[in-house]
Amino acid sequence: MNRGHLLTEQINQASVNLDQLSPLEIVDLFNQEDQKTLDAIASSRQEIAQTIEITAQQLGKGGRLFYIGAGTSGRLGVLDAAECPPTFCTPPTMVQGILAGGKDALVKSSEALEDRREDGAKAMIDHNISNLDVVIGITAGGTTPYVHGALQEAKKRGAIAVAMSCVPKEQVSIPADIDIRLLTGAEILAGSTRLKAGTVTKMALNIISTGVMVQLGKVYGNRMIDVSVTNSKLEDRALRIISDLTGLDREKAQNLLSASGSKVKLALLMHWTNTSKAEAETLLARNNGNLRQAINN
Repeated sequence: MNRGHLLTEQINQASVNLDQLSPLEIVDLFNQEDQKTLDAIASSRQEIAQTIEITAQQLGKGGRLFYIGAGTSGRLGVLDAAECPPTFCTPPTMVQGILAGGKDALVKSSEALEDRREDGAKAMIDHNISNLDVVIGITAGGTTPYVHGALQEAKKRGAIAVAMSCVPKEQVSIPADIDIRLLTGAEILAGSTRLKAGTVTKMALNIISTGVMVQLGKVYGNRMIDVSVTNSKLEDRALRIISDLTGLDREKAQNLLSASGSKVKLALLMHWTNTSKAEAETLLARNNGNLRQAINN
């Protein structure tokens, strides 16, 4: 297949003399080109927002979110999924990244595997994708057979299929219920989609996963109240959140955090409603884990 017509494969006229630029000129050129990632996000705001809304609904019903891709696209999905448990205390199964080639492909190139459409479909079968799940297929150039196979199988199994790519719809058709096109133009290094395409993909994934967790009540104001307190840095953050929001000094915040079982959301609810840990847990459960609703009820 000749992919020369794809936006991600075209020649960037701003960088045709790339090998003659000074280090500072290279930095300035990248800075100039990377501005386009912001415009790409803005142009796809409706589709990104729709993805947040429907994913939150499905996860609220017990569904799961899957990112699937090959190469850089797949690695970015794995990265975003891996950050959800420590940031939002989600179970590892709630948000998952699937990479063509598996764990080995995280650190070693296995790009040939992206041509295996049947492997993408098999990944959906192996993960028991159902009508409760959301599958986001990431393919910068839009043509990756592995991702197409996964999305087709996901749709067949009743899941919500979302495509994320960096080429116009008229260049490539992708089987999806929601079609996110992040158009950043030709790369500085022709065809190297780990550059602007990778950057804009990471931005979009950041927005989607964070937006979903906000919708699920894992954020209060702009604080990560479901942070997993697993090391000294995160314990410090937890204590600062409690102190900032309650006005308690650090020692009292530490006592409250300990009494809650190191759960910031629960600690805040115990303090604001003057309830025991068990009572606060019941109140949270009654409000689907939403702290603001629990306080108001």
